[in-house]
Amino acid sequence: MSPDISRRPLLLRWGLPRSPRAMEYVVSFVVVGMATILVTRWFLIATGYPQLGGDGLHIAHVLWGGALLVVAMVLLLTFIGPGVRPLACVVGGIGFGLFIDEVGKFLTDDNNYFYEPAFAIMYASGVGLVVAAQLAFQRTRRHPSEDIAAAADLAVAGIAGGFTTRQRAHAEEYLADGGGESSGDVLGAREVARLIDVIPDDDADAPDPIQAVQHRLEDWLRRLGERRDLWLVLLVLSAAVLAGSSIVAVLDAPVAVENGVLFLVVISLGSLLAAWVLWVAALRSQNRMRGLSLVRAAIAVNLLLTQVSLFRFDPWQATTLVVAGLLVVGLAWTQDVGAAGREETPGGRGTADGRGTREDLPR
Repeated sequence: MSPDISRRPLLLRWGLPRSPRAMEYVVSFVVVGMATILVTRWFLIATGYPQLGGDGLHIAHVLWGGALLVVAMVLLLTFIGPGVRPLACVVGGIGFGLFIDEVGKFLTDDNNYFYEPAFAIMYASGVGLVVAAQLAFQRTRRHPSEDIAAAADLAVAGIAGGFTTRQRAHAEEYLADGGGESSGDVLGAREVARLIDVIPDDDADAPDPIQAVQHRLEDWLRRLGERRDLWLVLLVLSAAVLAGSSIVAVLDAPVAVENGVLFLVVISLGSLLAAWVLWVAALRSQNRMRGLSLVRAAIAVNLLLTQVSLFRFDPWQATTLVVAGLLVVGLAWTQDVGAAGREETPGGRGTADGRGTREDLPR
């Protein structure tokens, strides 16, 4: 008997399954955009803010950003399958960065590129995109049919160009997540499994700059994660981020009050207080996984709330603190993965319910 599709979520009935790489694409898009803003600003500072044009014309880089966004859209509309998405993500991210870098010109009546709140608006826009994607794509677990659709999506590219070892492994992983060939409840599972089996092997693969950078970053973080003293490093680095944010917030408070944006002081100091409470709880925690979660939560509060306020007055210092905060999140991720692996290994020191002693904390 065929599954009752009418009972599925509305997006699935509309034919809009979520991609397993959705957050990877969105985060990469935002990171490329933010990096483009920094590179653009540094270039303009170093070159004395040159202007392209003449005879009364000024070709602003917002136009180049719009052109690259169009290129990214055309790429997505031209090619089917997942192979083109990483390239479109990078091209679109550069376009987004060039576009939003000039937001100050469009919010002021004098076209002020140096509009002070511009950096805060840019950062808040990036954070908003990531949070919105998180709510849209990871708020609920993917339906098995979405995993089967992801496997079929990879097979689309495989029909034309074959499978590399990595592509086949991903397709089989998605198929397994969806219940596999043996699942009679997921429409098309058996057919997709058979299709994957008949796709020939091929070594040629479209460049994937996102995964190339991601794999290198993960390898580097994992090597750092092997240090026995990493838990202490995590605590010190996260405390340094919070302390730096606290100093900047206190120094900025009089300027914020003078400029009539007292609410920024309330947001920055209130979020810092919450972050410090989480950090102290992590320091006192006797549960390995809980300690890591609390450190990540403290930095998340700092990145999502405090830094939005700090970007208003000290964008370059805030950028440094954001990079350091992201490093803490990455290092905590390596320890989280390692801790989960140890708990799954026979003889691991974690208990069945995940509780342990202070010695269980990463070192």
